Amino acid sequence: MLNNIGLPGLLLIAVIVLVLFGKGKVSSLMGEVGKGITAFKKGVKDSAEELEKSSADAARDVTPPPSDKDKV
Repeated sequence: MLNNIGLPGLLLIAVIVLVLFGKGKVSSLMGEVGKGITAFKKGVKDSAEELEKSSADAARDVTPPPSDKDKV
């Protein structure tokens, strides 16, 4: 069903949404969507950096701790 919408169908849906909700409401809604996308991208970037940092820290410390036998 959704495969045959096309450009005229999308334009018709956009006009209906604009008429129903008004220019101000649609504009504020799109602003909130933009803020949400920005926050999502920032969260993904921060988590990727955190994973890289933790894996780098784990890779640095590869030497085993000294045992009691080494102290003699």
